[in-house]
Amino acid sequence: MEKKSLSQQTAERLYTMIVVERRLSPGEKLPNEVDLSKELGVSRTTLREALHALASRKVLEVRRGRGTFVSPQVEHINDYGFSDLDQVRGELRDLFELRTIFEPSAARLACRRATPEEMDEILARGEAVDQCIRAGQDRTEADREFHAAIVRATHNGFMMRLLPMINQAVATAVVTGRHKDQLAEDTRRDHALLMDFFRKRDADGAAHAMAIHMHHSIDVMGLEEF
Repeated sequence: MEKKSLSQQTAERLYTMIVVERRLSPGEKLPNEVDLSKELGVSRTTLREALHALASRKVLEVRRGRGTFVSPQVEHINDYGFSDLDQVRGELRDLFELRTIFEPSAARLACRRATPEEMDEILARGEAVDQCIRAGQDRTEADREFHAAIVRATHNGFMMRLLPMINQAVATAVVTGRHKDQLAEDTRRDHALLMDFFRKRDADGAAHAMAIHMHHSIDVMGLEEF
């Protein structure tokens, strides 16, 4: 795998924060360079290179004398046709069909490619999901961050572009589903198995565990008739 420069890695991290994790909204101003470079653990020179790369992709806008802002165009990056999720069953079937293809492969690649720090983040995010479920709290954001950590660790830019669609649609499916308690119980069990394979760096095991997780969700939500 070609080694990416620090500025490229920083640009990808910022892209994830903005497009995938939605930490900053369209039109919102970025923190100043000193604070943002400290948060990301990079020099201001590296940060400027990353900001320039994202500006060239229309993710950011540099406004002279005012600072750097998230481009209003960002809200269209994840427009994959799932904006009206009230049309539930047909679109959810399509969604979970995609997830059964996409997410096991992402888990396999993450096992192989994750840095030690990225693996630590995957495991920490997985534990956060478990804590939310045990506390009876909404796990949507924690689950989103868990899957984002896995996909980031694939180091595959095209997989990153699919993640916003999955995040948006899955969050809606969980909230509106009639079987939230069963889904939560299955998530705890399936994630525990998945994280065990991640700890062992067992790529095939992680892929199978993720596939099992997808099929459990399909069964519970009654989406098995593909």
